[in-house]
Amino acid sequence: MPRPRNEREALETELREELSAQLTAYQQELAAGQADKTRLDWLEWQIRRVRKRMADLEARLARLTPG
Repeated sequence: MPRPRNEREALETELREELSAQLTAYQQELAAGQADKTRLDWLEWQIRRVRKRMADLEARLARLTPG
């Protein structure tokens, strides 16, 4: 069984792996240009949401950094 992660490791994993993968997938779909207007709006909203979450996590990680 894997060892429990601390808060920093959990935040870094979410930021660097999960959110980065989501952002890339949304951007690729948006760039493909084959979605209808409703889907385009949804993709743009998701990209803004993921970027906002990434900024939040970066700020939280900065506060966790000692010194």
